[in-house]
Amino acid sequence: MNLLILNPNSTASMTDTIAATARRVALPGSRIVAVTGSGTAPASVEGHADAAFAIPAMLAAIRLAEAGGAPPDAIVIACFDDPGLLAAREIACAPVVGIAQAAMQVAMLISARFSIVTTLPRSVPIIEELAHVYGAGNACRRVRSVDIPVLALESAPDAAFARLVAEGRRALAEDGAEAIVLGCAGMAEMCGKLSHALGVPVIDGVVAAVKLAEALAGGGFSTSKAGSLAYPRNKAADAPA
Repeated sequence: MNLLILNPNSTASMTDTIAATARRVALPGSRIVAVTGSGTAPASVEGHADAAFAIPAMLAAIRLAEAGGAPPDAIVIACFDDPGLLAAREIACAPVVGIAQAAMQVAMLISARFSIVTTLPRSVPIIEELAHVYGAGNACRRVRSVDIPVLALESAPDAAFARLVAEGRRALAEDGAEAIVLGCAGMAEMCGKLSHALGVPVIDGVVAAVKLAEALAGGGFSTSKAGSLAYPRNKAADAPA
């Protein structure tokens, strides 16, 4: 099956990390195509404005892929804010999976309560709202921040890892968390080491989304085109002659 992985930001090295993680866990027959944000896409998505600037190129990439000779069987949005998720579902026939929604769903399947550890404090209320929208508000005990920018996950990985371990331990002790969700796609490579250090399941959204995307595609599911997720109306057809 063909999986389209979209990194909404413009940092190609992060796309490479996301793609490597996806290929490591994908089924042998899955073909991974990873696309980096372009145009107005920011170097990292850290807030509402960044997300808004990232969405147009992401939607354009979906339209281009679905119009091609080998359209995707499923699509993954690899940013934990799940930017443009409903808009992407509106223009796509293939199922579209956001890594935040995927990670929270997996966390609820393997634990009774979990905490999310993200990058900057400004992302906390955004992720809290997503947890509420996705029905994870009761199971998600707390959204925590290690107060480091997204790009520092690459530029200073050892310091980032140490902060993630420390915050993860606080989540276990103070929140009663039984699992930890990593609140940024840039943390994907640290997932295994963090799980070993903390002694509980640590869930990376990229892995969760890829496996859910494969399951949806393998089950023959597509995005509903009725009601709110119908294709956008052709405004040109409404124009006066």
